[in-house]
Amino acid sequence: MPKFRYQAVDNQGHYYKGVLEAATFQSATDELKGKGLWILDCFDQGKSILHREITFGGPKVKMEHFTVFCRQLSTLYKSGVNMVESVRILSEQTESKVFKKILKEVAEDMQRGTQLSVASAQFPTVFSTVFVNMIRAGEASGNLDDMLDRLAVFYEKEHYTKEKVKSAMIYPIIMGVVTIAVVTLMMTFVIPRYVENFKSMGLELPLPTRIVIKMSDLLKSYWFFIPIFVIAPSFIIQAMKRSKKGNYYWDYFRLKIPVFGKLAHKQSIARFSRTFSSLYAAAIPMLQAMTIVSNVVGNEVIGKLILESREGLRSGRALADPFKDSWLFPPMVVQMLAIGEKTGALDSMLEKVADFYEADVDTMADRLKSLLEPLMILLLSGIVGGIVLAVMLPTFKLMGGIH
Repeated sequence: MPKFRYQAVDNQGHYYKGVLEAATFQSATDELKGKGLWILDCFDQGKSILHREITFGGPKVKMEHFTVFCRQLSTLYKSGVNMVESVRILSEQTESKVFKKILKEVAEDMQRGTQLSVASAQFPTVFSTVFVNMIRAGEASGNLDDMLDRLAVFYEKEHYTKEKVKSAMIYPIIMGVVTIAVVTLMMTFVIPRYVENFKSMGLELPLPTRIVIKMSDLLKSYWFFIPIFVIAPSFIIQAMKRSKKGNYYWDYFRLKIPVFGKLAHKQSIARFSRTFSSLYAAAIPMLQAMTIVSNVVGNEVIGKLILESREGLRSGRALADPFKDSWLFPPMVVQMLAIGEKTGALDSMLEKVADFYEADVDTMADRLKSLLEPLMILLLSGIVGGIVLAVMLPTFKLMGGIH
């Protein structure tokens, strides 16, 4: 009998994970729901590597493809097209071959009577916990069209914010790679030729020139360290992120990076607010919503504080209390949480916070990009110009001697 690995929470926010034997995926999810659990992840562990299409951990779909799918699914369903047919139409329309195959499988499962939330939960690397739980809530309440619209808005906002941050980050990365490439080429091919000429003339070289020549010799002798120097940080970061503790320290470090840390912090607050607002509006139990948000907020440090708030809420404290003494949540967010909790309008309050921080991230990313472009150009020009000047100094000295 197949074994299904699952992660789930109950209405009190308690977290469960384990392995369940069941004849089918539907049977496994029915058994978990019969125990009063909300499923965060469930998959056949026998298929976790051997039968999943892409890389490790399951198939991946680009955010832009998934965002378009959510909006089109909402539009088709609101237009009166039944859910099975809507998913089948979108499976033919998507540009992603992986997503096409997954949507066809989802449509086939739904044709056999499986609900969309159950069918999509089989692909946790494609359909997030937020998606599955909001669809499940919409199916249970009969308000699926509203949930689909909320999901479409949620992923559109999320995608737009991510693209803004990515556009701000990619320019310094590209310029850094170009700088390393240019300096390496100059040090290994250009400078040695000049050095040979200077040596043949018997010139006494100035200190800057001697330093550059020494650097060139080191680079030629130990050139194989360059790829290691470029690639090693990525491997170190990935190794850290594999453990819970390492991931926590990495996320803490990210928040403390000048300028970029502030941008990442605001993006996480925006994601927290948007996700929590969507889950609360879907009438998902508060404790369970907080568990989900802590997993999808994108930062272990903030996620840990959310879990602490969940425990405080369980013991009778107000939702905003644990956030008051933390630097992670600005006073405005804490006040909006407190007001929303008192008035029963938590979803609308959090939606306003999300709108504010998404706009703030947008503005900050644009400013950062406009500032970084000239700064990186100046940095590249300074490094290359300094090397060229150091190499040319003996030539200037030689020309002065001729006069």
